[in-house]
Amino acid sequence: MRRLTLRSKILFYLLVVSLFGIFLTSFSILWGFEDQFNEYLKINREERSKLIEDEAINSYKETGKLIDNQLINLMHQQAMTDNLFYRITDEEGQVIADTTMMLGMMNRMGMHSDSDIDMKTEYRKNTYDLTFDERYVGNMEVYYPEEMIGEDIAFLNTIKSNIYLAIIVTVVLAFVFSLLFSKRLTTGYRKLSKAIQELQDHKWRTRVPVKELSDEMKPLGESFNRLAESLSKEEILRKQFTADFAHEIRTPLATLRSQMEAFQDGVFEPTPKRLQQSHDELMRLVRLVGELEELLAAENPQIKLNKSNIDVGNLLRLVEGQFTPAFQKKGVSLNIQKPTKEYWLHADQDRVLQVLANIINNALQYTPEGNSVYVKIVDSNGYVGFCVQDEGIGIKEDDLPYLFERFYRGDKSRDRKTGGIGIGLSIVKALMDAHRGKIQIDSKWKEGTEITVFFPRHETL
Repeated sequence: MRRLTLRSKILFYLLVVSLFGIFLTSFSILWGFEDQFNEYLKINREERSKLIEDEAINSYKETGKLIDNQLINLMHQQAMTDNLFYRITDEEGQVIADTTMMLGMMNRMGMHSDSDIDMKTEYRKNTYDLTFDERYVGNMEVYYPEEMIGEDIAFLNTIKSNIYLAIIVTVVLAFVFSLLFSKRLTTGYRKLSKAIQELQDHKWRTRVPVKELSDEMKPLGESFNRLAESLSKEEILRKQFTADFAHEIRTPLATLRSQMEAFQDGVFEPTPKRLQQSHDELMRLVRLVGELEELLAAENPQIKLNKSNIDVGNLLRLVEGQFTPAFQKKGVSLNIQKPTKEYWLHADQDRVLQVLANIINNALQYTPEGNSVYVKIVDSNGYVGFCVQDEGIGIKEDDLPYLFERFYRGDKSRDRKTGGIGIGLSIVKALMDAHRGKIQIDSKWKEGTEITVFFPRHETL
């Protein structure tokens, strides 16, 4: 059996709730009205019977007789208009007034041909004793239809017809509005489902029109668009990395191949210089693979940090000893600010050195000869930071949001000269996240870059 769609389910439940409410309300009104109308007829009948009784007593009081012309006219009037018929007897049981005989005559004259009054209509009887000064003076029998007839039933049928018509109209409106509402409610889901299917088909430019969604669906649509944007960027970076990595590997591989073939064919002698060139190309491949391994290790969610209390001053001395030769070789000045007091970190020393090494190495690579790189300590609330500021070529504003993306490189030609593949800052970001630290980058094109990393602080022991 084919499973119902979301829209069909919503439509079904809306109709069930709507129709249940409509029928419950309508039939409650209908039955309640019929009961109230019957009660009204009963009270009206009792009032009119009381009127005849009072007139008979008044006539007896004034004339000594229960019947007079006014009472007879009133009884005839009620027989004609209210379907109430009377038989009155005196204290001796003699019938002195009887309008029940009018039933047969009215039917023979066709006066109620369109009504329910006929000889087959069943009548009920109420009996009342007539008393004056606590003395029995006669008896009155009141005959009335057991069920509503004539104008009463016509009025009730009209009300019922109007209620049934209202039910039909309300049901139709409930169906139409439920159909429209279910369509409106599921439009966003259909659009989102279609967008997800397109995204599965690698249509990375797929976006959901958020403005066309309901208020409840807009946050979901915005989240999808952000996800699609992120996947689109990742796809662009992946393709870019594939091309860049293939280029980076192709050059040393081609060089190694040509040199090895030349050695095999006896074209070149395996001199120390040529062997060193081959070794350099091999080490270039090793370095590229090593960078990828470092990134995978840093992004491992189960990475284990060997945290300990680290003296910041001692850490900076290690950094200075590691990078001073490279800076001197290129002719760039390395200025490390010595701390005036003790600072302690609670972190993995090897990982902290790896973070600083990546940042300082980037500063060295992109700072021209004769300029300087500065390293200083930043004391922040709850954190100790390292600020690395260079006088290099800087980073374009359009590239700043993507610096931590894997394999992203703003200036392709610049990175190929240095041999990078754009994962240095990705490693830094992953290691800072592992330490629950923070990283901040400020840069101006052709003026320089300032990168600050903040590690959780540990108070002086």
